[in-house]
Amino acid sequence: MARIAPLGLRTRLIAAFLLVAAISAVSTAALTYQQARNAVLKQSQDTAVSTLRDLVETQYVTLPVDQPRLQSIASELGKRGKPHPWTVFAEYGSLRASSVGDPVSTVVTDQLRRQVGQNPHGAFQRVVDGSGTPYLAVGMPAVFDRHGVRRPTGLVVFATMPLATERQTVEAMVEAAQQGAVPGLAIAVIPALLAARSVLRPVRDMRSAARHLGRGRLDTRIEVRGADELAGLARTFNETARALEQSVSELREAETRARRFASDVSHELRTPLAGMLAVTEVLDEDAERLDPDTASALRLISAETGKLAVLVEDLMEISRFDARAAELNLDDVDAAEAVRKTLERRHWDDERVVTDLPRQARARLDPRRFDVVLANLVGNALRHGSAPVRLTVRTEPRPGGPRLLIEVADSGPGIAPEVLPHIFDRFFKADAARTRSAGSGLGLAITLENVRLHGGTLRAANGPAGGAVFTVDMPLEADA
Repeated sequence: MARIAPLGLRTRLIAAFLLVAAISAVSTAALTYQQARNAVLKQSQDTAVSTLRDLVETQYVTLPVDQPRLQSIASELGKRGKPHPWTVFAEYGSLRASSVGDPVSTVVTDQLRRQVGQNPHGAFQRVVDGSGTPYLAVGMPAVFDRHGVRRPTGLVVFATMPLATERQTVEAMVEAAQQGAVPGLAIAVIPALLAARSVLRPVRDMRSAARHLGRGRLDTRIEVRGADELAGLARTFNETARALEQSVSELREAETRARRFASDVSHELRTPLAGMLAVTEVLDEDAERLDPDTASALRLISAETGKLAVLVEDLMEISRFDARAAELNLDDVDAAEAVRKTLERRHWDDERVVTDLPRQARARLDPRRFDVVLANLVGNALRHGSAPVRLTVRTEPRPGGPRLLIEVADSGPGIAPEVLPHIFDRFFKADAARTRSAGSGLGLAITLENVRLHGGTLRAANGPAGGAVFTVDMPLEADA
């Protein structure tokens, strides 16, 4: 089933505005119609009741009333209807008469007769006949006043008046309301658009400012207009952006100082370390002629000096990456041959490393940095995992161009789940997850930067059968 896309804020605001306008228009029209209808009908019925009462009170009635007199009264009153012509029916006991031919009316109901019998001042009722025409039926008893008490004479006069004119007036009012509703809603669209625009303008400004802020333009600010809730939100956004800009500026300054410090220290240590390495090499040659304790101390100093030299070189390399001073020196190389040379230089071309290399895989890359990537991954697998290490190189066609895939898998215990997210962090050592821990903790970080410099990615995971698996995915032809 297709999912309906949510409506935008502008559409919802306009719809809400029009809904409120429609409800207000309908409510106002309904109340106006009700009041006007009641007023029209009340005026007609009050006029008819008052006129009939006056006419009945002016009639001279002698009791008992015979049929000719009853017919005379009905005919005389039938000619004097107000506000519209009416039909008069007169009843006295069992006698019936009317101002028209038929002395019996279907509009005069038994309920109206009962009300007239109980009320000496008369009663009225609105009735709809079988054809759907509304009528006003008024009943008025003829009474005589005896000692201040109104007593019925037995003569009752009914007047029936069609309300066709009133119905037409009410229908005209309804039609006018219906015809005015559509233009009214159409006109309401204009203030709805203006209201939506006034509400959405600061929202759009805030969205644009948030986008600029996310792209690193921390000096982005929003113009504050007015003193409403949206203006308060804009001020809060500006205060947040200002605080974020200050914090990021302080962090960048601290990071710059840290990078400069590492770079300066590395450069300052490089020269004395070179001299120390030369001295330790000379002393190593004479270690065989020294006593065992002195020889052991000398070899320890030589080993630690070598480690320190490696650390300094790694720090200098990281400093170049941080300063974005690292660059590629590309060359066309055979990927398989480059892998074999890396293993031979470090004497890993034995059964400890098992390779699966393609026959023809020409790649354009930086040979020195490619050597660093391979050496760090294989060395890391041998130090922290266990042999044999499986090194697989293959090419794979992709829509964006052919890729070079390198996979290094060891036979060790693998990487602990809590360590995996931090495996490429600088100076991070997963001693608890490996059999041994050695090195500066910068090897994998430098490897990642070299792969990124080639436009590739480096992933770490655990293999299905155990052991850590590092996968390099880089273009077969890197872009300088």
